[in-house]
Amino acid sequence: MQEMPAVVIKDKIFLEHDPGFGHPESPQRLQAIYKRIEEEDVNQIYRVARPRPATKQELCWNHSRTYVERIARTAGLLHYQLDPDTATSEKSWEAARFAVGGVFEALDSIFSGKSSGGFALIRPPGHHAEIDHAMGFCLFNNVALGAHYCLRRLGCKRVMIVDWDLHHGNGTQHSFYEEDSVLYFSTHQYPYYPGTGAADECGEGRGEGFTVNCPMSIGAGDREFAAVYNRLLAPVAEEYRPEAILCSAGFDIYWHDPLGGMQVTINGFSFLSSKLLGLARKLCGGRLLFCLEGGYDLAGLGEGVAAVLRVMGRKEQKKEKSVIGELEKSDVSTKGLDSALSIQKRYWRSLV
Repeated sequence: MQEMPAVVIKDKIFLEHDPGFGHPESPQRLQAIYKRIEEEDVNQIYRVARPRPATKQELCWNHSRTYVERIARTAGLLHYQLDPDTATSEKSWEAARFAVGGVFEALDSIFSGKSSGGFALIRPPGHHAEIDHAMGFCLFNNVALGAHYCLRRLGCKRVMIVDWDLHHGNGTQHSFYEEDSVLYFSTHQYPYYPGTGAADECGEGRGEGFTVNCPMSIGAGDREFAAVYNRLLAPVAEEYRPEAILCSAGFDIYWHDPLGGMQVTINGFSFLSSKLLGLARKLCGGRLLFCLEGGYDLAGLGEGVAAVLRVMGRKEQKKEKSVIGELEKSDVSTKGLDSALSIQKRYWRSLV
């Protein structure tokens, strides 16, 4: 039986969020992606689904009612500054609700068997958004709310969130820091904004051991990230056995990103997505959803997303397949990986 295509969430509403002139998190980011995925090498791999707006009640699964109402009151305002980095425009409230609802729509498609996986190409991004405040360009925590949706509506008991964005997802980590129903795994440039994500941040109470941070030094590239996924992520995922995997896919680890200091190439994104897809197929019936986070080099964004989609559609180019095979063997040691392994061995038998 032929495999169903991946689902992609895209909509012009996400172009209506405008944090201001010169802001790096601009509508042009999505315009570049939307244009790139119309090209021949990927445009037959996926089907497009339209988002629905998340309700206020759904937003309150992860955010305080006071905060949700605060964002709602920005509707129609030309500009409202939430923090030094984060602002809204007239339709930001609407775009943010549809971003969360787009994640829900993609998950419904994946869990119903209509799609083999998915990519929510949405904005504003989400992984910095805290329970009661915006930060780091983010309004609502799209991926955290997606995990809540899996738990509350789709019958999951265990969900894994993997975050490869350049910046640590403080909001996502805090959302589940005392819970064991969601395992949060993050690689990120450290020390860097927002200042969280040390290797010894492992969760508390019932959630102790279910936060896995692997801080990365400036200059880490394909081989270093591959080693983390081979030596740390894969064993933990196989032991945890999630029923769905959500990925905060930030393309600011790309070697040419203006806000980053990493050296990941497009082939590196092919490997990262291939590794996650392999784990999803092995552990949870292929239930894997990528959610767009950062990434500020337009060419890197478009090509990075295209690489992920090719992997999802099993349409990797010959060179991509070769690099993926080579990176599967990567076991290089780095200070961050060694530290994370040493700490996480307390919680995961597969690492001993």
